[in-house]
Amino acid sequence: MTEWLIELVQGIPTYLQIIILAAVPVTELRASIPLAVAMGVDPSLAFLFSVLGNILPALPLLLFLGPAFNLAARIPFLERFLHGLLERTRSKGDQVAKYGTLGLVLFVAVPAPGTGVWTGTLLAFLFGIPFVPAFFAILGGAVTAGVLVTLATVGAFSAIRGGYGVILLIVLAALALFFALRKKGDKSGD
Repeated sequence: MTEWLIELVQGIPTYLQIIILAAVPVTELRASIPLAVAMGVDPSLAFLFSVLGNILPALPLLLFLGPAFNLAARIPFLERFLHGLLERTRSKGDQVAKYGTLGLVLFVAVPAPGTGVWTGTLLAFLFGIPFVPAFFAILGGAVTAGVLVTLATVGAFSAIRGGYGVILLIVLAALALFFALRKKGDKSGD
């Protein structure tokens, strides 16, 4: 399937190829970064365009999963199944309730099959994580995954010399600050 996607995007500008491949759930940035670097794209640009393409589907998915779910739930034979799925998923969400958006960041950040922006967005919906925290958690996870894939693609030592280690530290510091402020806000609301 990946070869078919690569053939499909041939002939369009390279940066659009990278964005499209990063936006597709089969490839995401786990494939777009190494492919872009193999095509001769500077690793910094491969990272930037891949993260941009990878996060693009999150916005409409986060906005429209709820309305699409509600519309599908109006169909009698789907209603019971969908509401049962949602209730079972949320009832088993003790770990998500415990770790919340941090768990979502870590899930999206793991550059492995079955994780990533698409699955993370679905999990955010299923566990009822609000739009803004979900979006920033998914963005943080995508940036972290992008840094990890870039490090693996170009070699960790040369990538750290190239500044990717600094980017990762900035992302981790911003995420730590975001979650610390959010945790503080949660405690003051008690």
